[in-house]
Amino acid sequence: MAAEIPPIIAAQLNHLVTYSSLSIKVDQMWSGCKNNAFLDRFTLLIPFCLDYVKWDVIYNAQYPLAAPDIIFGPEDENFHPFQVTSVGERDLKSPKNSLSNWNNRDPSRLLSLVHELRDLYMAYQRNRVAEVDDERLKFEISTIIHRQGIEMHMTSGVEKPEEVKFAVPLLDVDINKMVGFPWKQQPKINLQVVFPVGRKYSSVPSAPRLKLVSSPELNALISIDDVKLPPWLDAMCMAEYLPNLEEYLQGQILEAVALIEVRRRFIEALAPLFGRPLEADPIFCRKATFLGASGVYASLPTQFPKQQPVLTLQSSQHFNPQCAPIKSPPLTDYPWSPRWEASQMAERIFEFLVEECLNFKKYCNEAILQKT
Repeated sequence: MAAEIPPIIAAQLNHLVTYSSLSIKVDQMWSGCKNNAFLDRFTLLIPFCLDYVKWDVIYNAQYPLAAPDIIFGPEDENFHPFQVTSVGERDLKSPKNSLSNWNNRDPSRLLSLVHELRDLYMAYQRNRVAEVDDERLKFEISTIIHRQGIEMHMTSGVEKPEEVKFAVPLLDVDINKMVGFPWKQQPKINLQVVFPVGRKYSSVPSAPRLKLVSSPELNALISIDDVKLPPWLDAMCMAEYLPNLEEYLQGQILEAVALIEVRRRFIEALAPLFGRPLEADPIFCRKATFLGASGVYASLPTQFPKQQPVLTLQSSQHFNPQCAPIKSPPLTDYPWSPRWEASQMAERIFEFLVEECLNFKKYCNEAILQKT
């Protein structure tokens, strides 16, 4: 019989994953019972500094009303968030926290605990970074300490070089307003900056590793992975680099917003040849579906028209063994120039598909013969 999650523990975990403002993930689950009847332990991936830290949450299925234990990673053996201190023979009471008066019947308690621990972990990592004996890092921190929302993380280990990682929020602008589309949460762009820890001062320190990270929903507008970062010049610090980067990113986003209208005009240019689209993305104009002898699906990249659309044909009469309509492989080998007018782009695609539809019909018939 497969192991089950005790209902009280399941309610806590489901509430955490569903309602947390952080994209917390469950990495694995296992049982602490002798007969492995219940899954009462799991590993959480907690977003921190644009990466994840792993924390093990240990419940006891035999005592499901008891608060869980939290086991942190091996690098954080000195992280003791709720440690009770003592003075002489008189114990000091631990300050009130999410474990105080634990009520496991309240499904929100695990969420409150994880969020409180993450806040304490953020303060713990800031203190660790502040203690690093590195003049360059001390200077970097002094120049950006005024910025809101910065996270810091010190990594070290036997097989790992010592590094300090910063997560810096960028662009204090309303991207929703720029796009004209109300995302539930304001999309965010962050810069991850990783400095090696050096014990000696260098007149020309090496450039840090840089990586842009954005909210997933922003991919509909702009591919952050394709944004080429400005160079980090010799003797530059974050306080100098960040304003230039933010100005550059704002220009990239404005350009991406302007390209929405370019894609819209292209989809409109397809209509006289293919008919009105059955479906079309009305916000970002990234996709459109047309009905012809075969269904035509056009997927437009954010870099359109520099990158051409990906076309797919779908049959309405031929189906694979899974009873799904047969589709063509992605089609990109057709005449294209980003300098053409939208009407010329549409005409060349139409001419290409007139012939390609015949090839697709043969492809479908061969697929049916192979199935029989």
